[in-house]
Amino acid sequence: MFENLTDKLDRAFKLLKGQGRITEINVAETLKDVRKALLDADVNYKIAKNFTDTIKEKALGQKILTAIQPGQMMVKIVHDELVDLMGGGKEDINLKANPSVILVAGLQGSGKTTFAAKLAQYVKTKKGKNPLLVAGDIYRPAAIEQLKILAGQIDVSVYSEEDNKDPVKISRAAVKHAKMQGHTAVIIDTAGRLAIDELMMKEVAAIKDAVNPHEILFVVDAMTGQDAVNTAREFNERLDFHGVVLTKLDGDTRGGAALSIKTVVQKPIKFVSTGEKMDALDVFYPERMADRILGMGDIVSLV
Repeated sequence: MFENLTDKLDRAFKLLKGQGRITEINVAETLKDVRKALLDADVNYKIAKNFTDTIKEKALGQKILTAIQPGQMMVKIVHDELVDLMGGGKEDINLKANPSVILVAGLQGSGKTTFAAKLAQYVKTKKGKNPLLVAGDIYRPAAIEQLKILAGQIDVSVYSEEDNKDPVKISRAAVKHAKMQGHTAVIIDTAGRLAIDELMMKEVAAIKDAVNPHEILFVVDAMTGQDAVNTAREFNERLDFHGVVLTKLDGDTRGGAALSIKTVVQKPIKFVSTGEKMDALDVFYPERMADRILGMGDIVSLV
């Protein structure tokens, strides 16, 4: 992921190499390439334009230190703006309640069920919680079975009612069950659809009202680019979720969702998921992602 963007940004910064100072002309040339690189990575046009406008303002206002080349200074400015664009700092999951109820929502195929299991593993091993996974997807064939298989790999309990076709009642009963059995975190896997539809929205909103979750996480397939951002916007209007999870970051993804989503929905990216293994889940650090995109952490530290 981000390899193309990294290469293109690297080429853009080379325009400033050997330049004695930053001028309006060489900044304009560099930023034209930066904006093009962002658009090619499927970043929203308006966001890309605002991003480069801010950089131009900052670059032209900078006094260049004698020990630092203009290209290096530009890398630092772009790095700081990328960090801001993706949220500034890491945002942790809310696990203060006992039990903490976490609702996992998203479209079908976004990797919700796998993420729910990875999250159970994360709160168990990293946060010392005793999680309960709830099979709230009653529509997709084998969704309950998939959750049970994944839960078996990490030794976590699953609550399911295979004959019950009401996910709202299942979720409510699961929270009650968790309290009785001493579970300290409840992770509810909800049904997805192939596209946003009214029935699905009403159902997931009804589950939210029934269990009053402490954390609602919206799972996005990072490979869908701007479509992911538009979907997140619609979900946020209905659910007012707390954070975003980007899945499939190890795939052939251009990264536009990671760079655009925070600005569009004003909610932080909390986790990124790569691979199928249960431990392939990371807390999202905007700074580390910016380092990865630019591939120039050492220069940033130097500046």
